[in-house]
Amino acid sequence: MAVDVPSLPGKLEALLILQEDQPFASRCRMVFEVASRAIAAMGELDLVQYEEPEVEGSADLSMWEKVAPIIASTIAEVNTFAAQVEASFPPGQLLLDAGQLQIESQFHGAAVAARADVMSFGQRVRDPSVVGERWNLITELQIFRFHFRDALGKLVWEVAQVMGECKRREVEPGYEEALNATLVVRTMTTDLRRLMRARIQRVGDAAGGDLLPQAQQMEKELNAFGRTAAWRALRAQDKKGILEFRGRLRQLMAAGAPSKLELLALLEPFVEFVDEFANISRRELLVQHDQEVLAAVGVVLERAINTSTPEEKEAAFRQALDLGQTLYGRSAGFDTFLRAQRKLALDPGSLSEQLEQFLVQIAGLTVY
Repeated sequence: MAVDVPSLPGKLEALLILQEDQPFASRCRMVFEVASRAIAAMGELDLVQYEEPEVEGSADLSMWEKVAPIIASTIAEVNTFAAQVEASFPPGQLLLDAGQLQIESQFHGAAVAARADVMSFGQRVRDPSVVGERWNLITELQIFRFHFRDALGKLVWEVAQVMGECKRREVEPGYEEALNATLVVRTMTTDLRRLMRARIQRVGDAAGGDLLPQAQQMEKELNAFGRTAAWRALRAQDKKGILEFRGRLRQLMAAGAPSKLELLALLEPFVEFVDEFANISRRELLVQHDQEVLAAVGVVLERAINTSTPEEKEAAFRQALDLGQTLYGRSAGFDTFLRAQRKLALDPGSLSEQLEQFLVQIAGLTVY
């Protein structure tokens, strides 16, 4: 599927325009445009159709044939990027400006690394242990595309920093799309973790006759999660763990009403598995986002405390809440606070107390 070349971010365009050496800037722009196209292409992959095994035949053995076009297009994007770098910055050209020399070195280093990585990737996806197991193949493909996309984004940002002061989100193509997708995954997996922890508590407290409804409700919750926006962006190995658990749950229900011991033996390891989704907050993209949001929320809350009129205080409090929603999933305590604020009507009489609670919650969030 062809991918249109997206326009470069406004800040990046501005930095290019401000360069004194416009022929050099034009060569940089050509690399940026190819990188932007590759970033967009790496974000398009939809592997949902490959996740469920076929009823007849070996889906694993035929998986290579199914994803071969995606693998080929992925390799082509990498090679096109490296070729553009070599065309725009051929070896042996004379550059005297220190900044230009640094940019040329950054581009060449990225091209060399990309060619080495894609060669290694090509070898891995032809390994029998990968080709013969659909999840291994999907995982290799997904991981490679993710890392290549991230490497390109960092490259654009690092080169842009040589050209002038900027933030990554201002110059990296596709930054907002990647951030929004990651935030959705954090939000949805946080709710899944909360549901599964509540479910294990209910199973532990349930009488024997109530266990089949508990298992059925659990299956419904997993099915619902599979229809969320987070599912497509979830990493392959995480999807595998969820799908395998759901399959074992269905087998258990098909055999009749499960005992408490059987259901807990199945559920407890799965709860530990989904609890690992909390580590998503340690991804670099979210660490940077969370730091910026925490700083912004702190400023707004400070304004809310210092403002003189109740209307301004309430408006600032609501603004801080809106900003804080994107931190959902960072802390169980803060998540509980946010959910409570969604349900409760804002009481002007207790606004000062709520502001203090908000500040306590914000102060308790660790910046990784």
